[in-house]
Amino acid sequence: MATPGAGTVLWILVTLTTCLSSLLYLTGSDITCPVACVTGLIVLVSSLLLWRLRQRDDGTGRRVCVLVLGDIGRSPRMQYHALSLSKHGYNVTFVGFLGKITAQQQNHSNCSVAFPVGPKILTYVTKVIVQFLQLLHVLLRMELQSHILMQNPPGLPSMAVAWLVCVLRGSRFIIDWHNYGYTIMALSHGQRHPVVRLAKWYEHLFGPLATHNLCVTKAMKDDLQKNWGIKATTLYDRPASIFREAPLTLQHQLFMRLAKTYPEFQYSGSQDVKVERTMFSVRNLADDRVTLRAERPVLLISSTSWTEDEDFSILLKALEEYEGFIKGGASLPSLVCVITGKGPQKEHYRKLIDCLHLEHVKICTPWLEAEDYPVLLGSADLGVCLHKSSSGLDLPMKVVDMFGCCLPVCAIQFSCLQELVKHEENGLIFRDSQELAEQLKALLSQFPNSDGTLGLFRRNLRTNRGERWSDNWDQNVLPLITAP
Repeated sequence: MATPGAGTVLWILVTLTTCLSSLLYLTGSDITCPVACVTGLIVLVSSLLLWRLRQRDDGTGRRVCVLVLGDIGRSPRMQYHALSLSKHGYNVTFVGFLGKITAQQQNHSNCSVAFPVGPKILTYVTKVIVQFLQLLHVLLRMELQSHILMQNPPGLPSMAVAWLVCVLRGSRFIIDWHNYGYTIMALSHGQRHPVVRLAKWYEHLFGPLATHNLCVTKAMKDDLQKNWGIKATTLYDRPASIFREAPLTLQHQLFMRLAKTYPEFQYSGSQDVKVERTMFSVRNLADDRVTLRAERPVLLISSTSWTEDEDFSILLKALEEYEGFIKGGASLPSLVCVITGKGPQKEHYRKLIDCLHLEHVKICTPWLEAEDYPVLLGSADLGVCLHKSSSGLDLPMKVVDMFGCCLPVCAIQFSCLQELVKHEENGLIFRDSQELAEQLKALLSQFPNSDGTLGLFRRNLRTNRGERWSDNWDQNVLPLITAP
């Protein structure tokens, strides 16, 4: 749906003024003249303000606002949007809350970041009102943008504010649908809760008002068309170029840094002054050559925002069963499980981890620097994903990044997962902790030999890398931005 032009808005104001004056005249009201004067003055002032808000300059067509009503550091897809726009010569203003952003974005001359920061609000309604006013203030005060590209969810109140600003300023409005906000709220409150129903109505109201819509899966594209009347373009998540298999030197450097804080990475045997060791790697100090230890443990990695749509008790139970396999006599390697990320349920699961008494399985939960996370993925042996989509229509970005590093994955089943994870080709799909434990046992039985199933999955990923983000974006999004 196109954003109304300045002429359309002015025509509406003039029409309303004329209708009101005519009505008063026909009814013989003696306040026709004062009301008409006041109304005319309001129309004049409104027209001047609207003209000022829509005043374009030579750079307007090359300015785009990327909007996330959340932590920018936890929105990699929107960071990639900003970088792609910037690489094509657009001046990008990234509006969101302060968090970790990539070094690429920090160092890019065409990217700037605006942070609407406010106090913590106790009630949800007050919070929404304050955010509405904050965001409206930020978007109206910035230079006129040709487009506003916003992430949904979260969309309350950003979807309404962005649409309003686009109407007032003549910008084009693009929504990138990562999921449906009301389905995430339903995880906590249930489908029939009044707030969830209101959120669903809200998304259905403002979603179709966008000029263009993007989405993350074919299943979501079909659902938007069928149930929302929205025509969307599917833009599959693709790994950025920083996600790749890590060279041994970078692996060792990362392991050394982590070993300073996390004992799971520290080598526990006797030290040799001629070499530098971690639990996974060895560096010969004479020639600086790095090798992986033949008797190293498996490096298993999972990343999470520690939210309700990921049940990490499944992984913990599977690791307990894996421990049981070893104690029962199975010839399996020891294992270090690294779970990265931060979020509301992290402390809950850390307490559960502390209660486990595992001898052959070690678990640590670090928060990594943005530049270290791709290296860790590129150093790992196997990834695990416990993301279960609240709508059943989105895909986990973490798996995309893992595949960029040619890292095979075990992922929990949900409805459209097969658009990303091909069972027994680039990973395995499980339904419960017992099935995951059996998959770990089967995949790791020949470790570190690369001739087994785990090595086959990695070779398949190397062969079928697919498009990178930049090529995918240029093909699907750039035409929407450059369209007249």
